Amino acid sequence: MSVQIEDSELVRDYISGDEKALEILINRHNQRITSFIYSKVLDRDITEDIFQDTFIKVIKTLKKGRYSEEGKFLPWVMRISHNLIIDHFRKNKRMPMFEGSDDFNIFSVIGDDKLNAEKQLIKDQVNSDLRILVEELPDDQKEVLLMRIYKDMSFKEISENTGVSINTALGRMRYALINLRKIIEKNNIVLTS
Repeated sequence: MSVQIEDSELVRDYISGDEKALEILINRHNQRITSFIYSKVLDRDITEDIFQDTFIKVIKTLKKGRYSEEGKFLPWVMRISHNLIIDHFRKNKRMPMFEGSDDFNIFSVIGDDKLNAEKQLIKDQVNSDLRILVEELPDDQKEVLLMRIYKDMSFKEISENTGVSINTALGRMRYALINLRKIIEKNNIVLTS
């Protein structure tokens, strides 16, 4: 029965110049780290690249003497690979959803209620400002716009309720929007939500 050498001892041996110690560490944790990376990127070639980059970082950090041994070699290596995965997705401009990960981030779940309250106040103010602007429209355009936007009616329903053709209702809506833009530009109004 062989006694397994602790990771911390292998790290010390590698720092002291024993290259074989690093090989043992890589072989020991290869499967777990590779599986973790693959579960996030779902591509064998990218997994291999990130795995190699992970150990390049491990080697550089160990050689510079920046690794502090706390018996946490594997979690440290996993954190490096996780950061490289994030870098990979940032470079490719797409972030995946990390589900069921050990690296759970509470900030991705909780929100700031003050910020939500502020957004609601801004939205309410924009809606209020918009209603004032709508009042400046001619009655026939205002009627169509209110039915379409605020009552969520189809143009067929608007046509039936106002007694005009669908094309006339569409035209009134178009002119209502054009006139709203003109009013907004003329008065230098900024509507943001």
